[in-house]
Amino acid sequence: MALSVSAGTRRRRGPQARRQRLGLLFVLPAVLLVLGIFVLPVIVTGVMSFYDWSLLGDRTFVGLSNYERLAGDVQFWQSLGFTTLYTVIVTAALLVVGFALALAVRNRRRGVGLLRTAYVMPVVIGFATASYLTLWLLDDRIGIVPDLLRRVGLVDGNVSVFSDFSSALTVVVVLVVWKTVGLTMLLLMSGMQAISKDFYEAAQVDGARPARMFRSITLPLLRPTIGLVLILTVIGSYLAFDQFFILTQGGPDNRTIPVVYLIYRAGFIDFNLGYSAAMSIGLMVILLILTSIQLLIVRTREDS
Repeated sequence: MALSVSAGTRRRRGPQARRQRLGLLFVLPAVLLVLGIFVLPVIVTGVMSFYDWSLLGDRTFVGLSNYERLAGDVQFWQSLGFTTLYTVIVTAALLVVGFALALAVRNRRRGVGLLRTAYVMPVVIGFATASYLTLWLLDDRIGIVPDLLRRVGLVDGNVSVFSDFSSALTVVVVLVVWKTVGLTMLLLMSGMQAISKDFYEAAQVDGARPARMFRSITLPLLRPTIGLVLILTVIGSYLAFDQFFILTQGGPDNRTIPVVYLIYRAGFIDFNLGYSAAMSIGLMVILLILTSIQLLIVRTREDS
């Protein structure tokens, strides 16, 4: 009797084990992809950060010297401060504009599909292409915008947008918002459409106004989506490079240098891969801390 039971158990476990092996085979390519694209480069970068590694010369182990230099690098902290300022401005602008667009197109009616398409289309344009287009539009010699401003009498003489810090930052922020707000709108719109209409109908029966329903129903139930938007926006803003490399080139007076631009200059202009790797690891740690804080806030508010 015992032998027949054990044999039956083995027969049942046989198909289950085969399914588990097949499942592992299906997952294996994704695991290898993650290891090859994400984990391995992080490990290599971490190893490089402990060396005085010249792009064209030999490498020498220096231990924590690159991190000690990073801790006292005034330019790095200034660049981090500017990147943080840029991130705060872009994040706030994307949330405000994205919310407004999502509220405008979340309900089905005539013409909404065309508006959604128009708002999302800039997302598919690369940052380099959008930056060169902006540079061409604002060029003082051949640009349409400076010529138009002179024709209407708003300016007289040369128009140098990128010679002033405020105007240069404004142009970059407007470009980024125009380029990426479509994705923010889609995420927020999807979150709004997932909220049951029963909540709004019950609130209307109780006499709640639209502003009250937005504050008491939409915002609380949209909190996970807002958390996702914040994480994506903050990470993308801290990793900004193309728009500054093409439009401002760090000017004026090196005041618009984001951290990634500084990492690029250290590695491929100064040929110091070790210090560039140390800055990369430092930026990664900062992003991990910021992302963890945002996830913790969203989770805590959901639990409460």
